[in-house]
Amino acid sequence: MALRKPARRGRDRTRVPKLIIVTGGVLSGLGKGVTMASIGNILKARGFRVNAQKFDQYLNVDAGTLNPGEHGEVFVTDDGAETDLDLGHYERFLDQPLTKDSSVMTGQIYQEVITAEREGKYLGKTVQMIPHVTDVVKRRLWAAARRSRADIHLVEVGGTVGDYEGAHFLEAVRQIAIEVGKENILYVHVAFLPHLAASGEIKTKPAQNSVRELRAIGIQPDVLIARTDHPVSASQLEKLSLYTNVDVDAVIPVLTVGSMYEVPLYMERRGLDRIIARKLGLTLHPRNDRVWHRLVATIKRTKPPIRIAMVGKYLTMKDTYMSLIEALKAAAWAHGKHLELLWVDSEEIESGKFPIANLRQADGVVVPGGFGSRGVEGKMRAIRFAREKQIPHLGLCFGMQLMVIETAQHCAKMPKATSEEFIAQAIGTRHSASGKPDLVIHLMEEQKRTLLKGATMRLGAWTCVLKDGSLARTLYGERRISERHRHRYEFNNAYRQKLEKAGLVISGTTPDRQLV
Repeated sequence: MALRKPARRGRDRTRVPKLIIVTGGVLSGLGKGVTMASIGNILKARGFRVNAQKFDQYLNVDAGTLNPGEHGEVFVTDDGAETDLDLGHYERFLDQPLTKDSSVMTGQIYQEVITAEREGKYLGKTVQMIPHVTDVVKRRLWAAARRSRADIHLVEVGGTVGDYEGAHFLEAVRQIAIEVGKENILYVHVAFLPHLAASGEIKTKPAQNSVRELRAIGIQPDVLIARTDHPVSASQLEKLSLYTNVDVDAVIPVLTVGSMYEVPLYMERRGLDRIIARKLGLTLHPRNDRVWHRLVATIKRTKPPIRIAMVGKYLTMKDTYMSLIEALKAAAWAHGKHLELLWVDSEEIESGKFPIANLRQADGVVVPGGFGSRGVEGKMRAIRFAREKQIPHLGLCFGMQLMVIETAQHCAKMPKATSEEFIAQAIGTRHSASGKPDLVIHLMEEQKRTLLKGATMRLGAWTCVLKDGSLARTLYGERRISERHRHRYEFNNAYRQKLEKAGLVISGTTPDRQLV
């Protein structure tokens, strides 16, 4: 199906891409992202080109400056956008890369509106939420759909219905139905059904009220996803249908499952792909989801465990490492294993609360990315222990930099080796304040001239040439690869020769060999 341009009011309404808008109610954290990713998955299995986009309520311009301990991981796209972790779900479920177009934050919208006002583009008009802010929202939506050349464009509206911070997004997607025709847009609402342990009842009233609030805005959901931890009876589904004005077959209970990758197959069994096709006038092609069925079968199959120690400092919220965890799971499944994570707080290594010898229980150690000097000493001890005891270990971003520092200190006889990132406090190093430190990790000159923090790191996919004979070259099976980056500090090439003589293998660099 060829992409059709969005129609303006009064123009031919047949020339529009189909839109699916996903909203949420009752409370946050229901899994709207996984829900939308699953919808995209089953539609892609039916032969449609799909694209995903998220509207976030935050006044931040992007997710790059958000605290990962509160908000979760920052997901980086190929083109260098710092986005919400839900884009990671979209990419994994759709098996396709997304771009900066897929992440829209309120800060971006306001920034564009205010800039346009300062440049006089509104020609003296009074700038208001409607139509000026909502027009920018709609323009961002259509731009993403058009550039992706999707048959079906899916949009998740972050937050919950009733949040005043997200009112402009809901108003924009309400207006779109008028502009393109209701036959070209479908609304999916995700609501929670709480279970009262004392009475053993599932309550539908919060979901009813959530839909009532959505309808008061002017949006009637076509599909209601009822998130619950307990089975829902047919009579309760009929009750929800009656009070929400949603067809009973389109009220779909989604129970908490063992793996989120089961959700697309569950929705498929409930006939959600057929419901969407009926409401949007789509012709379904035969399903092509054998690979996904095999994946879920592999996940559910009993497998021997492989234990990986994750040494980090943002452990109060595991979503901080969402993509890394999912990558480790996928690697374990590919080898017929079940991933068991041993969470290790690096500060507990420093205090002695976590005995370093306990890392012997792990089959491998991962030191993920992070920022700042807090917890560095604990990570360094874990890296040294893994190296000396020959436990396979992987350092990512900041973790890789610490592996370089540890190698320099203990293998290259450079006790003053450190990173420029925490040179002021001299944490994680052995050098004293006197004497010149060896900055094996340093800030590049162009970064020193950068005052802004947002979107100024080395971001996105970079080409990497792997060294022949290296472990990385063997594992990837090819010489030239591409991986995503998000860091400000780099390996200092001035120490390259000395560290290589000490046994450090530089297995991957940029094609010009300037960046490790």
